[in-house]
Amino acid sequence: MEWYFVLIFILACLIFLMATGLPIAFCFMLINVVGVFILWNGEAGLMQLVRSMRDSITHFTLLPVPLFILMGEVMFQSGISTRMIDSLDKWLGRMPGRLSYLAVAGGTMFATLSGSSMATIAMLGSTLVPEMEKRGYKKAMTLGPILGSAGLAIMIPPSSLGVIAAAIGEFSVGKFLVAIVVPGLLMAVLYATYITIRARLQPHLAPIYDVPHLSLMEKVMPTVRYILPLGFILFLVLGVIFLGIATPSEAAALGCFGTFVLAAAYRRLTWKLVRKAILETVQITAMVLMIMTGALAFSQIMSFTGASQGLVEAAISLPIAPILVVILMQLVLLFLGMFMDVVAIMMITLPLFIPIITALGYEPVWFGAIYLLNIEMATTSPHRAHPPIRIRIKVSSWRYRSIPC
Repeated sequence: MEWYFVLIFILACLIFLMATGLPIAFCFMLINVVGVFILWNGEAGLMQLVRSMRDSITHFTLLPVPLFILMGEVMFQSGISTRMIDSLDKWLGRMPGRLSYLAVAGGTMFATLSGSSMATIAMLGSTLVPEMEKRGYKKAMTLGPILGSAGLAIMIPPSSLGVIAAAIGEFSVGKFLVAIVVPGLLMAVLYATYITIRARLQPHLAPIYDVPHLSLMEKVMPTVRYILPLGFILFLVLGVIFLGIATPSEAAALGCFGTFVLAAAYRRLTWKLVRKAILETVQITAMVLMIMTGALAFSQIMSFTGASQGLVEAAISLPIAPILVVILMQLVLLFLGMFMDVVAIMMITLPLFIPIITALGYEPVWFGAIYLLNIEMATTSPHRAHPPIRIRIKVSSWRYRSIPC
């Protein structure tokens, strides 16, 4: 059988299973079990699958994933994020799109501390959306800024998906986390610029309203108390990597420790909070690692059947410039974002894209940054934007259930 028939058949089965509502991890698992049983000599193939799955997650480079998730949980459960939003709010006066700016600023700052887009959506949605609706903001200036800035958690370290992408692509986690900082911050600037332009051209979307006048001291004190200490956490996560003091795993451990210290300093650290944060972290991490093991085993099946090599040769032989191949890949991501969540897109496409990028002679770290950037935009596509935010505002305790990232 030709490799393209195998590829189409396997992908069609995978997409069909996802369409039935079966969790992503189990979709990959079912495809892998059936595939290796047929292709890898029955029971011997299943034993090889187990060993492959074990080896795929017993890597020290994956340690930042649960630590980054735990950081976000502690930030969210302790209320540190809400105090940060209140402190930022004091600096914004009477201006068009005031709350939309606050969503971008708060989302960007929380993204640099939690690494979880769903935690950021839950925090911003429960904090800002009721006030936005009360002030007459339209959906274009409420859901858009919240989804966009929350998606920056994918781009700005600590990023669990960044670590997973580096592990699947087999390139340096440290270099990748550093490489995605500037694109993530640039996206935040572009979001703010867009709000400025649209709020002035269509002021009815984000009406101006009066706010109480505050003295300089009333603005500075909350900033010193609730925002400046977060810079210390940021240094523990990113600064030590930039300076070459610690590896990403060590930086994640330092950031996690600093988050607990900060929660204790604000007298918000209780056994109940610790227990809830750890339980949520274990549940999310288990699902993420299950998805990852399935995706890596899926990649091995693709290689065994010759589908990966055939796809690489087909991409190289196309009579177009290599950069156009890269652009086509990004268009595929934007299209899939209308139907799938970010984890499903990454697990399906990245094992197929990385061999092509390597064969074309591009740097995988460079491609990974572009890949995450378009994944972030794909998650805010028009088809998917409204339902997820509505679910997470009304039932914030479910915030991680559909997209564990």
